Amino acid sequence: MKFSEIAGHSETIKALRSMVDAGRIPHAILLSGISGIGKFRLARAFAQYIHCRNHIDGDSCGVCPSCLQHQNLNNPDLHFVYPVVKRDGITISKDLIDRWKEMLSEWSYMPPEKWNEVIQAGNSQPAIYVNESEDIIARASLSAYQENFKIFLIWLPEKMRSEAANKLLKLIEEPYDDTLFILVSNDDSKLLPTIFSRTQRFHMLPLSSDDISRHLTTNKGISGNVAQAASKIAEGSMGKAEELACHPEELLEFSALFKETMRMAYGLKAHRLKALSEQSAAMGREKLMRFLAYCGRMVRENFIYNMHMPQISLLTPEEEEFSLKFAPFIHEGNVEKLSEDISKAATDIERNANAKIVMFDLMLLLSQGVRTPKPTRLPF
Repeated sequence: MKFSEIAGHSETIKALRSMVDAGRIPHAILLSGISGIGKFRLARAFAQYIHCRNHIDGDSCGVCPSCLQHQNLNNPDLHFVYPVVKRDGITISKDLIDRWKEMLSEWSYMPPEKWNEVIQAGNSQPAIYVNESEDIIARASLSAYQENFKIFLIWLPEKMRSEAANKLLKLIEEPYDDTLFILVSNDDSKLLPTIFSRTQRFHMLPLSSDDISRHLTTNKGISGNVAQAASKIAEGSMGKAEELACHPEELLEFSALFKETMRMAYGLKAHRLKALSEQSAAMGREKLMRFLAYCGRMVRENFIYNMHMPQISLLTPEEEEFSLKFAPFIHEGNVEKLSEDISKAATDIERNANAKIVMFDLMLLLSQGVRTPKPTRLPF
């Protein structure tokens, strides 16, 4: 991975490049931001730049032995650390290295739900266990094999169990001279504060719609219309945009289900709402969470649409057609409650609550919420 392959984030790239060029690389760096914006791609490009033996125009050359090993995911001084599910003898990252390489090849923007699918996590929540910290400490104690530095790329450090984080803390505080840690987090607020405070931090912002659309058309061969629609509703996440653009049928499915749900909710069609709750529950946890995220976005965007602020609306033309009539029912009197109800349902699903019960309860709450009358404005 080269810097030239990274969409956006030019200022962060410039700062990371300068560290290497000046020979002042911190022993622990944290890249944080929402999922899907290319943090891990940038971490890989940064690691390759550190190991590259022949920089060209501020980028790794891509052809030296180190670069080729990075591109093939087999540089002996690059160590990947990521959450796993303990079962069938699997306890640490290297037990799943083949599936990890599959993930990096197919989903380089690293949507966590895809990793859950790749490792068939089911209802289990992947984590980084204390065994992993012990393995990191053992590998860190060895000299670098062929490079000046051995680099540990830790994906989702917020998934570290507390005992794992505490065990690793001393090594991050007092690392070996040839050891670097690059942490890539989707939610750095969940990191152990003592680890967070010992990193040099770069908070990366969501990508612009132009960056996303350009990437989809140039690198994925997506048509201009589809790329623009996906970039508009991806909320700055390339991972989400790729999923939408490459699998538009899911977006259509979610859109149709949301529309019918809201129509039935307003009409108090309890029997049909029960059927819709069972239909959505049958999606499975990860897809259902994506549907709930879609519902949350539609409530938010319809509120914005109702406030007559089209310049910040992120609706597709098809969604906007529905919102012409639906948006007036999302207003300051119910938008907060509707958003909270959907968010709570997503949290319950994430925690493995019974999906049928959660979704039927949500349908009933949506019926109450969407029928809430708009507050009467005072005449002064």
